[in-house]
Amino acid sequence: MSESMIWYPYEQMKGMKKPLLVEHAQGVYLYTEEGKLIDSVSSWWSVIFGYHNPVLDEAIKNQVDQFAHVMLGGLTHEPVQRLAKKLKEWLPKDLDYCFFSDSGSVAVEVALKMALQFNTNRGSSRRKTLALEHAYHGDTFKAMEVGDDEDYHFAFGEKKDVIHIPTQKEALEEAFQKYGEELTCFILEPLLQGAGGMRMYELDFLVRARELCDAYDVLLIFDEVATGFGRTGYRFVADQVCPDILILGKALTGGYIGHAVTVANRKVYEGFYSDDPSHALMHGPTFMGNALACSVSLAAIELFEKENYIDKIQKIAAITRREMKDFSDPAISEVRMMGGCVCIEVKDAKTLEGYQEFARKRGVFARPFLKYLYACVPYIIEEGELLQVLDTMKAWFKR
Repeated sequence: MSESMIWYPYEQMKGMKKPLLVEHAQGVYLYTEEGKLIDSVSSWWSVIFGYHNPVLDEAIKNQVDQFAHVMLGGLTHEPVQRLAKKLKEWLPKDLDYCFFSDSGSVAVEVALKMALQFNTNRGSSRRKTLALEHAYHGDTFKAMEVGDDEDYHFAFGEKKDVIHIPTQKEALEEAFQKYGEELTCFILEPLLQGAGGMRMYELDFLVRARELCDAYDVLLIFDEVATGFGRTGYRFVADQVCPDILILGKALTGGYIGHAVTVANRKVYEGFYSDDPSHALMHGPTFMGNALACSVSLAAIELFEKENYIDKIQKIAAITRREMKDFSDPAISEVRMMGGCVCIEVKDAKTLEGYQEFARKRGVFARPFLKYLYACVPYIIEEGELLQVLDTMKAWFKR
């Protein structure tokens, strides 16, 4: 089959290099036509338990013997009920009300729609959204609007009613003083900004954001699609500072199936609970609450709990700090580390040209972007495998 039949993501198709054909995947390894490679990016940060995990495989197989999917419009099923109940128990405070969807981007759209309609339902004329500079929340239109990365969204023109600020408390205070009475919500990726450059910032910024959102009656939204399930070193950043709306995806299913959830607190939910039909949230992805996805999500949460994955992440973080803390090169701007993530930012993007091929020859699959060479490894990685990833990153600068 001609490769041109598939339109690949984030690629100029004319002149695109032939993608690697994966024939099998097991643990941290992708078995390709060129041999086995450690997946250093966990399939866009989602496959935290590794490939072909027997517990997750079994959950999928057991569910498909019953049925794969039924719509949630006028119907329900046990896996979605169990998952909603588990998330209510598992997530902090009163983050209890689950709206399921089929991708992180759609879950962001739902959260923003909730925030806007929450205000409309109570007769407010608020329209503005606060977001971070270098934000990335997905590639659907409302998600792009609150995003702030022209490398992804340059073709889509002016963004109305969105204010972007840096992760500095002074800028945060100023934004609320200026726009606080007009804001519907403040949406952000807590502590770790992923596709916007693996940028990291301090928890005290979020603490102050929570205080200001309370003072100005603004909804606080955490997009933990990438950061959730331990990637920052915390189970969820929401455990430290609780938002009004939490968005989860990627690792929610262990990377097995696209699925996401937008979880609202009681205040938000009650803003829609009404005798007025027009106050209902009019949204409904076809595959929301998919039974296969819910079943594997339940198994993934059980794995995360029973096998104490926070300890595994702390070990990854400790090894990474040990190996990378003193690493430098004239071509490097900064080396950043947090939880299960490490990023080398270079001064010139051309410095990273050819790295993918270099890494493949050393048994590592990597996907640097722009000026960022990073690793977000599966949490099951062994020390020797992690060292292979980190040594490959360092070797690139020692050629």
